Amino acid sequence: MSYRELFRASRLAIFPVGLLARLPYAMTPLGTLLLLQQATGSYAFAGLAAAAQSLAIGAGGIAVGRLADRTSIRRLGLIMAVANAIALTGLLATTTAGEVAMFAAAVLVGATQPQVGPLVRVHWSHLTRSRPDQPGLITTALSYEAAADEASFIAGPALVGLLAAASAPVPAAAPLTACIVLLVAAAMPVALLYRNAPDKAPEQSTAVPLPKAGLAALCAAMAVIGALFGTVQVGVTAYATAADNPSAGGLTYAALGAGSAAAGIAYAWIPARISMRTRYRISAATLLIAMLSLPAAGTSLPLEAAMLVAGLAIAPHMITLYAMTEQLAPTRVAITMTIVCAAGPVGTAAGQALAGLLVEQSGHRAAFTLAPLLAAVALTLALTSRVASPLQTGAVTTRTADASSRI
Repeated sequence: MSYRELFRASRLAIFPVGLLARLPYAMTPLGTLLLLQQATGSYAFAGLAAAAQSLAIGAGGIAVGRLADRTSIRRLGLIMAVANAIALTGLLATTTAGEVAMFAAAVLVGATQPQVGPLVRVHWSHLTRSRPDQPGLITTALSYEAAADEASFIAGPALVGLLAAASAPVPAAAPLTACIVLLVAAAMPVALLYRNAPDKAPEQSTAVPLPKAGLAALCAAMAVIGALFGTVQVGVTAYATAADNPSAGGLTYAALGAGSAAAGIAYAWIPARISMRTRYRISAATLLIAMLSLPAAGTSLPLEAAMLVAGLAIAPHMITLYAMTEQLAPTRVAITMTIVCAAGPVGTAAGQALAGLLVEQSGHRAAFTLAPLLAAVALTLALTSRVASPLQTGAVTTRTADASSRI
């Protein structure tokens, strides 16, 4: 299925506005780390607060998912965008109020994240399920979304770096202020473009039980990816600070997103005959190989090059996880998608907290050494997990050639 067909299937505005709407999600973690480290001088506190923020994102995502099963995702997206803008304003106001206030404000920012990525994927699921004559459209949509996510993780950290460099002597205030502007100018409008769920038949009600084993397996896999993000964020920030150029951290981290975005775009052209099980295992093995480049960063390999190589393996693995999630419970795609997406920030929290402690003790290289170990866990999960999807039951339309796969 071509990207041209995807662009024809929905309102064109959702593509540029949706890209801008997810920038605050990409900018807030690094912006929070920079803000709190500057305010307190402690990487341990900044990492701990950022970890708590990520946990709050996960908890908020689950709450949003449960509500999205029962109400309009347009309304939810709009409310969360407004709430997050207010919470970010509060975080900026607490930098002189002490660590307790900063910590609480960081958590509130996480809890009110608009969940643009999960909700726009729910939008695509609702849209593609209404087009049974285009079974490959969902794979193309998920590939586009992965590329858009990674494009935001190129532009977001780069914007943090550029705004921090341009706004001395208060480098951390400008990035989060920009997030507030983007929430109002993009996250609120894009929420109005979401496609709500069609009217549900009685057998497709929210009473349908979730496949707990499959959901747990996918959450574990997504949490590992989140931990990789958190680890690398802290490692890059510490590396840039040690080089006496803290504003360069965002620009360096953007290389990870560049590699991932390129791989995400290419994913749509993988032949449909390749099963989801095969994709899952190959992408996990590739992830491990790519992450082995990070411990060598800054010595035998430039950090930017190592980040680019590592990024190439991320999007294919995440797209595969999203595709399996979309198939897991077709009548409850909102809650399953948001739960699995919420596992990412939970993993990010663990990665940020652990990497913050390691960096405090041993420097940035300790964080980069942790990345291959996490990738090895991802490969173990891919080789041992069996995610069953109840696609053969009920009035569910045929999806893609992958839909009949069992992982």
